[in-house]
Amino acid sequence: MRYLPLAFDVQDRPCLLVGGGAVATRKARLLARAGARLTVVAPEITDELRQLIEDSDGQFFHATYHADFLDGAELVIAATADPAVNAEVSADAQERKLPVNAVDAPELCSFTFPAIVERGPLSIGISSGGAAPVLAQRLRAQLEALLSPGIGALAELAMRLRDKVKTALPEPQRKDFWRWVFSGPVASRVEAGKTSEGEAELLAALNNWRGSAAPVGEVYLVGGGPGDPDLLTFRALRLMQQADVVLYDRLVSPQVLDLVRRDAERIYVGKKKEFHSVPQDGINQLLVDLAGKGKKVLRLKGGDPFIFGRGGEEIDKLAEARIPFQVVPGITAASGCSTYAGIPLTHRDYAQSVRFITGHLKEGELQLPWKELATPGQTLVFYMGLTGLPTICEQLISHGMPANTPVALVEKGTTREQRVVVGDLSSIPALAEEKSVEAPALTIVGGVVSLHEKLRWYQP
Repeated sequence: MRYLPLAFDVQDRPCLLVGGGAVATRKARLLARAGARLTVVAPEITDELRQLIEDSDGQFFHATYHADFLDGAELVIAATADPAVNAEVSADAQERKLPVNAVDAPELCSFTFPAIVERGPLSIGISSGGAAPVLAQRLRAQLEALLSPGIGALAELAMRLRDKVKTALPEPQRKDFWRWVFSGPVASRVEAGKTSEGEAELLAALNNWRGSAAPVGEVYLVGGGPGDPDLLTFRALRLMQQADVVLYDRLVSPQVLDLVRRDAERIYVGKKKEFHSVPQDGINQLLVDLAGKGKKVLRLKGGDPFIFGRGGEEIDKLAEARIPFQVVPGITAASGCSTYAGIPLTHRDYAQSVRFITGHLKEGELQLPWKELATPGQTLVFYMGLTGLPTICEQLISHGMPANTPVALVEKGTTREQRVVVGDLSSIPALAEEKSVEAPALTIVGGVVSLHEKLRWYQP
């Protein structure tokens, strides 16, 4: 490690910036955000840089650089377009033992600017010592996705109450207390935007602290989307990395499951036709039991947990048991699979509404409002409709929908195994059998299906 990561306190301290172009302006933004007093030397400067100087109570010298400008500076940045000027600034600063950074010239630097992830008072710097700044920026983007936006509020709460906790608790109880704060209900409430509730819980626990508190469990009900891991939300990914145990079903793709914390316990609770590895009541109770033991439990579902996912039943049980929970929506199969198949669910010329329908057979029958479903000008999307496909087509035709209405079956949509089979109401049952279409498969009925050939863009 050539560069030792350090954090400079530049609040209200004089920092010299040589240069006035776009690169210098980017550096000035960072310094101004940290509260530095800017002194800028350049023949010309950008309008934004001029405003930053005014806002920081700094000063601008319309001049060429000379060593006297270093007088009084505590930090120096050379950001001109002239390598010779940058080298001169670096040499002069290092002769005076001043920390100096010369942009895009690591050999002239005594410190480098890291790629920064900022959440309130919490900041994370990623540095390659100037060797691979683009790689550092890529890692920053990955960290941005993993860190909750609310973690800054949690850091601010800790900063505000630090002295109070220090007065109330000696070590090692104090360290145990902060571990509890950052991994328990206080953190969950603050990161969810309920800072006052989190602060109240922290203070109540502080007044009654007698050592390590019993761990408090929580359930994360997360929609894993239709299969492509790139369709996960940032929040889903963060919670997947925090879980102690994950309960997942068969609609969760292997690629999505791979993003769960590697040392988390995994429990399969999937359902197939006429086979449930764990009955729904058992899943509900398992969530309560695991969270009751202090576990952070991830209930990972394919698609969206509130669209044919029984998510409402599961959190109803959690609410009864007073178990804290969060719900994270996912991209439902209708949206994800139709998009990847190049089939818009609504279109001014074909469909002015869309309906999501369960095609699941109950006791061998499908009891649906067929007359309403056969109405023109809408798109029908059937979930779990493969087994009942002949019945669906027969009923729609018998209730007035034309037999040549286009139908698409999207098998394993959004994944590398995606396959789209297109026919119409009269032909699609035979095509499904001929092409050996297997679940999970979504059925899309309506004129919008005719756009598939023209609009298909995803090539697995």
